[in-house]
Amino acid sequence: MNNLVRDWMSSPVVVVDPDSSVSHAMTLMRRRNIHSVVVDVSEKNPAYGIVTTTDIRDKIVVAGRNPAETTVREIMSGPIVTGRAEWTLAECSRVMQERKIRHLPIADEHGSLIGLISATDIFMAVEEQGWIEG
Repeated sequence: MNNLVRDWMSSPVVVVDPDSSVSHAMTLMRRRNIHSVVVDVSEKNPAYGIVTTTDIRDKIVVAGRNPAETTVREIMSGPIVTGRAEWTLAECSRVMQERKIRHLPIADEHGSLIGLISATDIFMAVEEQGWIEG
């Protein structure tokens, strides 16, 4: 049973600049069939952020904002928490539940992003393999 984050995370992580338009982020998400993008670190933005389809729904569509005229920085959540590839899916699920998040970027021991796992990835793992904690 492969129940480690490394077995189910997506890689590489899709990263955007905080000054990119939300339209650009949306295009990347649609073309890659993903539901979130990580916002890169810069001097102006000292920690990673994240933009998800939920952010776009709540902060663009509901708010009536133009995604072409809105930067990723304006709607991103952050700083983000990161997980580890060697965590079990249960450990990962607990962190995601406690933080009330659906997407968790995965970092190596140096803090570099190496993947991303979503609630949907965990669902697929459990559906495909059943659940045996080990």
